Amino acid sequence: MLTPKDYPVHGIDVARYQGDIDWKVAARSGVAFAWIKATEGGDHLDKKFYDNWYGAKEAGVPRGAYHFYYFCRTPEEQAAWFIANVPYDPDALPMVLDMEWNNHSKTCTRIPKPDVVRKEMVTFLEIMEGYYGKRPVIYTDYNFHTDNLEGVFNGHHFWLRSIPRHPSERFPGRRWTFWQYTAQGNVDGIKGHVDRNTFVGSWEDWKKFLKGDF
Repeated sequence: MLTPKDYPVHGIDVARYQGDIDWKVAARSGVAFAWIKATEGGDHLDKKFYDNWYGAKEAGVPRGAYHFYYFCRTPEEQAAWFIANVPYDPDALPMVLDMEWNNHSKTCTRIPKPDVVRKEMVTFLEIMEGYYGKRPVIYTDYNFHTDNLEGVFNGHHFWLRSIPRHPSERFPGRRWTFWQYTAQGNVDGIKGHVDRNTFVGSWEDWKKFLKGDF
C-alpha cells in the first residue's frame, strides 16, 4: 500500500491555531501548497486568515481558502459571508468546502438527513463556482462521507482526511485528489504541529492542476 512518502507534492492546511507563520521559511522547507481557513458559518472569520492569505502568496506558495460548513445557517448566507471576506484572486487554488459533523458545537445541534445535506451543498458549491470561476474542492472525513457522500459529487475533486490509513482503504471507490495524512506534522516556519497533506499525482500533474487541467 502506498504511503505519503510515495507522493512527491506535499502541503499544509492552517488556521489561527498555528499562530504566526513564516511563510518564506515554510516555502523553502518544501511546502508546495496551503489551504487556509477563512470562514465558518455566516459570521465567523478566522483571525489569522488575511495574514496567511497574503503571507503565503508573497512567499510564492499556491494557496486556497476553506469554509467550515455550519448546519444552522442557510447555504446562501454562508456563501455570502465567504464572498464578503475572501478576495477574488484568479491565481488562488479553488476554494474548499469543509464538510464534517461538528458534534461539539454548542450553538448548533442540527443533523440534517443526507438528501438535505446534499441539496445544501449543491447550492453552496454552485454559488462559489459562479463567483470564483473554479469548481470547489470538497473536504471530508470518514464518518461524514459514509453518512452523506458515497457515490455523489463525482465531478468535484475530493480532499480526504484519512489518518493513518491510505484513502483507498477507508474510502473505497472514491476518486481523491488530496490526502490529509497527519495532524502531527512539523514544518519549518511553523511552531507546533500542523496538518500535512499530499497531492495524488506527480509534479507534472500538479502543474496541470494549477492550470485547471487535471
